[in-house]
Amino acid sequence: MAFDDVDFEGRTAFITGTSRGIGKAIALDLADRGANVVSTGKTVEGRDDLPGTIVETTEEIRERGGNSIWCQLDVRDDDSVQAAIDETVDAFGGIDFVVNNAGAIHIANFENTPPKRFDLLVDVNARGAYATTHAALPHLRESDHAHVVTFSPPMPARPAPGKIAYALSKYGMTFIAQSLAQELERDEIGVNALWPVAAIESEATRHFGMGTPEDWRTPQIMCDALTELFSRDPTDCTGNAFYDEEILEDAGVEDFSSYAVVEGTDPGPMSAQLFDPDYER
Repeated sequence: MAFDDVDFEGRTAFITGTSRGIGKAIALDLADRGANVVSTGKTVEGRDDLPGTIVETTEEIRERGGNSIWCQLDVRDDDSVQAAIDETVDAFGGIDFVVNNAGAIHIANFENTPPKRFDLLVDVNARGAYATTHAALPHLRESDHAHVVTFSPPMPARPAPGKIAYALSKYGMTFIAQSLAQELERDEIGVNALWPVAAIESEATRHFGMGTPEDWRTPQIMCDALTELFSRDPTDCTGNAFYDEEILEDAGVEDFSSYAVVEGTDPGPMSAQLFDPDYER
């Protein structure tokens, strides 16, 4: 598939967590394809220890000739979510794509994961995706090409020792997506989960020491996978938990070397094996 030719002119994408990393890359990519992009997250003012803000993402989109607004958003706060959705509809008239990218990460054993941290993970990941999609639903129903995506892994039927809280919060996102796909089938809204096979270069992978650059791919692979997903008929593409490689291979991609952060490397399936230790390509 020639991803450069895909045009989302007139569509509106509501994306959570666009200050940096995968969320920002997707915001820029969808805007370059003509979509109206809503840049959301908590970071409005820059920090020395953490680069990027939702304001900078919107400004960069506008500098590239795209359409974007930014809305400060805490996915744990229902009023904040509703206000951002309302502002989106006021600005662009509707919502076609919801990308539940905002996430909290804490990979630690049970003893080192107090209940307060459990609450944060579940509130940001599973509940955040639920609340954002719930607020957007009336507007998604008005779209003629509505898609919702959660960035969460397929659910292998196995325990997750050493990361109970994090795994539960991410599996919860996928469970919501696949359940909602069936519930909204008559509304012709596609709801799917998407997860990378290899680790993606981001502040998170650097901060949590998830390998080295040789182990990473660029966020572009998730941008292209999302483009392929959004290009599909939502009535035919719903209820799936895709790996990025899977959906791209289905679109005709045979060579993933261009996505490697370090040229000439072949990043292993670190991200897939985080949840499925037996995963093999």
